[in-house]
Amino acid sequence: MTGHVFHPGHHELHGITVIVETVGTRVYVGRFDSQDDAGVHLNDVGVFDSATGGSKADYLQRSARFGIRAEHKHLLVPSQDVATITRLAELHP
Repeated sequence: MTGHVFHPGHHELHGITVIVETVGTRVYVGRFDSQDDAGVHLNDVGVFDSATGGSKADYLQRSARFGIRAEHKHLLVPSQDVATITRLAELHP
């Protein structure tokens, strides 16, 4: 990835709202803090679990339009669970 680093010395996604899709049924939406060997560290995180029903696409569209319903102040998504990381702003309406 290339681009302007919002906070020098931090990952380029630091402070950006991202979607973290997992290899399982959960999707996390929150502000990217950092990424290390343990996983992806997020702040103010909403969680969608497709195992409980509903539409992931609808959840992400609502989050993009109205904001994230934060369920966790801080959350670590373990490295082995991370499938993709996408900026929420890249979501197309």
